[in-house]
Amino acid sequence: MPTPHSRLPRKQRKAVYTASNFARRRYLTVPLSKELRTRYGRRQLPVRKGDTVRVISGSYEGQEERVAKINTRTCTLTLDNITVKKADQKLKPLPVRPNHLLLTRLNLSDAWRRRVLKVTEEPVESAPAPAAKPTAEAAAAPAESAAKAPKRSGEKAPPKPAEGSA
Repeated sequence: MPTPHSRLPRKQRKAVYTASNFARRRYLTVPLSKELRTRYGRRQLPVRKGDTVRVISGSYEGQEERVAKINTRTCTLTLDNITVKKADQKLKPLPVRPNHLLLTRLNLSDAWRRRVLKVTEEPVESAPAPAAKPTAEAAAAPAESAAKAPKRSGEKAPPKPAEGSA
């Protein structure tokens, strides 16, 4: 899908409506919760059937439900137990836009997704190992590299100290 170069809302909407299925799948990405973000090192992922999401805005805010169906044509998701009453008092699944959701639990039954997230069979530790104390050489290395490169594009680098003067 070529991205429109225009800022006109009608052209932006047309790009969404005429997008290919490949591009529509990218519209169905949902941000990960902070816990999943630190575990997998990703900010967002395309949502899949079987994932558990939390509704973060709207009248169902705070509810955590499993994804029951994904509609790529309308870019909406259907969640378990998120329904609306029809006029004849029957319950109908309420389609939810992905920008109202937050991924809290992933469905890792797909091999492609496990490979992308680099999931292994061994359990992941929840707390990272404490970092070693920096040595004097390690602390001096960043200071030397900072002195070599200019800070900003218009700024000059500070002059190097003379080696024989100290």
